[in-house]
Amino acid sequence: MEQQKVIISQQLQQSLNQAIAECEYDCLFVLTDKTTVNCCLPVVEPIIPHPFNTITIEATDQHKTLDSLSHVWSELQRMGATRHSLMINLGGGMVTDLGGFAASTFKRGIPYINIPTTLLSMVDASVGGKTGINFGGLKNEIGVFNNANCVILDTEFLKTLDQENLLSGYAEMLKHALISDEKMWAEHIKYSPLTSHLSSLTSMIAESVAVKQRIVTEDPTEKGLRKALNLGHTAGHAFESLALERKPVLHGYAVAYGLVVELYLSCIKTGFPTDKMRQTVNFIKEHYGRMPITCNDYSHLLELMHHDKKNTGSTINFTLLANIGDLRINQTATEEEIKEALDFYREF
Repeated sequence: MEQQKVIISQQLQQSLNQAIAECEYDCLFVLTDKTTVNCCLPVVEPIIPHPFNTITIEATDQHKTLDSLSHVWSELQRMGATRHSLMINLGGGMVTDLGGFAASTFKRGIPYINIPTTLLSMVDASVGGKTGINFGGLKNEIGVFNNANCVILDTEFLKTLDQENLLSGYAEMLKHALISDEKMWAEHIKYSPLTSHLSSLTSMIAESVAVKQRIVTEDPTEKGLRKALNLGHTAGHAFESLALERKPVLHGYAVAYGLVVELYLSCIKTGFPTDKMRQTVNFIKEHYGRMPITCNDYSHLLELMHHDKKNTGSTINFTLLANIGDLRINQTATEEEIKEALDFYREF
């Protein structure tokens, strides 16, 4: 598969004009949510070709639903979109996921460009061609693989982020470091995303995206190596789905909690070094705290893990590590082992 085009932008107007010029289109649409329409669209509006049409959906992952998707399809249809129209998804991971799915399915597919505006969407959601929505109480249950024509990363948008959203994206960067190499991991657990200057984050974002691009290019539809990117996500998606029933948590926070569980499983199942696990877990504890759960939640969390798309048959499938960068995909764990890991999570 050809590597997806990602522009680390130093000049947004030039980058955007370049990306749009490579797409022949008859109508231009910009998808925003109720946050980015106010915070980010004013940055893009003066530099984007006119005329264009804006479609706005509700913000947050709670609205990454079939209803929101149907609204986007309806608006595209109402405003005369054709198979030759172009959509720009301007927003966080919810917008790029849902917008990518809407574009991939409307009239069997129209081209789209992602302009991620959160750290999470820059290093994870907008890159790699995974699109989709939540369905039936489960994360990303419905979707397709389909690359954006181009992804434009401009860290100027990160100035609009609060601390929680900055940390949410950093959790995926920490995951990329864990599956990459010891040098990158050491850099990430020593870095403070809340106190360091934004400019110092730019090179780390480029490095993080490069890790994901390398993996996705080799395995675009997750037959093998791409499963490395699921580290922290089997347990993490279960935490996230449970939180949707109570008090929602940001995706990166759920991934951070999932990393605690799956690094513990890595220690007992594949020999991951205990000292590196504890260093990583202490970083997570300091920056992300802990989502409160009790033993009474274990059965439901296990049920949610059983629904994970990575599973085969009745087993729960994990990506684990034998060491930093030493991947062990397609690993299974018994329910007792998972409960032991959840005990560790509650006590860490």
